[in-house]
Amino acid sequence: MQSLTLRPSTAADRELLFEIYASTRAEELAPLPWDDSSKHAFLAQQFEAQDTYYKQHRPDASYDVIVVDARPAGRLYVHRGSDQILVMDIALLPEFRNRGLGTGLLRDLMEEAAATGKRLVVHVEQFNPARALYARLGFEQTDDLGVYLELHWTPTPAASPS
Repeated sequence: MQSLTLRPSTAADRELLFEIYASTRAEELAPLPWDDSSKHAFLAQQFEAQDTYYKQHRPDASYDVIVVDARPAGRLYVHRGSDQILVMDIALLPEFRNRGLGTGLLRDLMEEAAATGKRLVVHVEQFNPARALYARLGFEQTDDLGVYLELHWTPTPAASPS
């Protein structure tokens, strides 16, 4: 049985957080005729922009490193508002994907949402394969934001994460 924990990210995690971010964009950038240096520079700029945006707009969010068997495995950024829990980002390094870790983390957040009477919200890119996971867990599309879709999971008295 693998051990999964969360710990707050720190400045010392900066390179790890970039590596996690970059791993989520590798497939998208693979067909581009850029050399590795150009891809790295582009990803670094995008990572900085995203990080700055998150910290400016959600300074009170939790910014956690996902740890599996004492090894950094990914990141989970969550903002807990008065009426919703927003999954700002959930990402795993490639070697930790497709092992049920994301499902487990989402189910934990669903339980938290049910216990607090809040809806659980996530924004997902239209072509992200994780959409199937969200659908399987009962998330429903509530808005089309262009590149992203807004999905909600709303607890009901009989609802429980399955």
